[in-house]
Amino acid sequence: MLHTTVGDLLETKARIQPDIEAVVYADRGLRWSYYDFNQLSRQAAKGFIKLGINKGDHIAIWASNTPEWLVSQFATGKMGAVLVTVNTNYRTAELEYLLKQSDSQSIILMEEFRGASYIDMLYEICPELKSSKPGELKSAKLPFLKNVIVLGENSYPGTYSWKDIMDKGREVEDQELDEILSSLSPHDVINMQYTSGTTGFPKGVMLTHSNIVNNGYNIAGCMRLGSEDRLCIPVPFFHCFGCVLGVLACVSVGATMVPLQEFDAKQVLKTVQDEKCTALHGVPTMFISELNHPDFEQFDLTHLRTGIMAGSNCPIEVMKGVMDKMGADEITIAYGQTESSPVITQTRTHDPIELKVETVGKALPNVEVKIVEPGSNREVPNGVQGELCTRGYHVMKGYYKNDEATRHAIDEDGWLHTGDLAVMDEHGYCRITGRLKDMIIRGGENIYPREIEEFLYSHPKVLDVQVIGIPDEVYGEEVMAWIILKEGQNATSEEIREYCTGKISRHKIPRYFEFTDAYPMTASGKIQKFRLREQAKQTALPKRN
Repeated sequence: MLHTTVGDLLETKARIQPDIEAVVYADRGLRWSYYDFNQLSRQAAKGFIKLGINKGDHIAIWASNTPEWLVSQFATGKMGAVLVTVNTNYRTAELEYLLKQSDSQSIILMEEFRGASYIDMLYEICPELKSSKPGELKSAKLPFLKNVIVLGENSYPGTYSWKDIMDKGREVEDQELDEILSSLSPHDVINMQYTSGTTGFPKGVMLTHSNIVNNGYNIAGCMRLGSEDRLCIPVPFFHCFGCVLGVLACVSVGATMVPLQEFDAKQVLKTVQDEKCTALHGVPTMFISELNHPDFEQFDLTHLRTGIMAGSNCPIEVMKGVMDKMGADEITIAYGQTESSPVITQTRTHDPIELKVETVGKALPNVEVKIVEPGSNREVPNGVQGELCTRGYHVMKGYYKNDEATRHAIDEDGWLHTGDLAVMDEHGYCRITGRLKDMIIRGGENIYPREIEEFLYSHPKVLDVQVIGIPDEVYGEEVMAWIILKEGQNATSEEIREYCTGKISRHKIPRYFEFTDAYPMTASGKIQKFRLREQAKQTALPKRN
């Protein structure tokens, strides 16, 4: 166990191995040693202090895998502000909810991403920003929000630039930062990630330094990652996959991070080749794209050894391809959830391929796992299905401003109830067999039907809606909405889809729509979603285009 903070972790590595490369962005010629990276993080931390941001304040970050994202992760880790990660797919309704619910005092954002203007969306939510002085925003909708920091060359009314923050950092003495850094506890909340529940809106998962530093460290151990390794990180930083399994796993052992700003299969292959990466992360769909790229054979991947595949089940042929064709014969599988920082179980580097495709591994060091009878704490025997529960250093502090949900998730003995059904063998390896939660996993993204249903209820023509996941060859699952329209109304799939565009994330917009007059019900009036899934096999799947 590491008894340290995120900020001190980087300080230690910079002291021990100052000249080792910490961060490499191959496509932009950016190379930072651990010394450089630490100094930049310190300067940004002092810039945040100069802005009046205090320990415990919330700073949201809405950006892809930029260098500033990395610096912000460790800058907040040094001065104690809580980094609130924002999904790059978010649109106005989701962003407004997150900023309001999280009480974020500041937001760092890109100008735009994949054609969507982040700054315009923020102006839509906070029209007062255009007439505000930087740092003095007074928003009716978002009373906590004061500082807006834009990553880019352009200047926008009411905002700071990233350069402004770094310049302000020169106005604060190192001693002031060091005093704050030394006052931080490993048990302070330092990261907040939003995850949806099955019966409501996204909840802010409060993660401590100890949660994520130790999870990263133990993940690295299961991969046999060391300071000589170079990890290509094409998964997003706003997910725990990126910022814990990627970034903190590397920093915990002094390895080199080689991030991609966003996923592109050919760019991943080129980066692994050019930077001689020894490790690679991804969800199965990413690895499938890489293996099936028409130029795959042109790339030299001989340095590749390990990495992590997570997010959804891995087909055996894909695993064979990653191990044999890509050379990552020590690739591991990881399973968990945001509430567990996130990894609970992981396969080990020398596990046979059968364990890597049929199980999600065994518990990380210092982590307890048990399988219980659903709805109770009674442990079931090996080989019997039940709910997977876990306890240890990795369990979240709780949900922000939601004690009831926290009590529902973590019992009085400290066990986190995952909501996932699993079977454990005699060696502790777990196989996920289903979900108590009605969750859809599309290409590694967790999608919660209730959130989409709540949004679609706001359409003036919709009387009722049920959202389900249906099998898909490309993404594992796709989203389908079954809609009952109000009496006398007519609507098309295109009309409903257009209503969603720009308001909820693209990956949450249902691919399939089916209009119906009624849902299959139990005798007690409960909707039978499994029957909707059965019907979807006849109605939706032939329509895929």
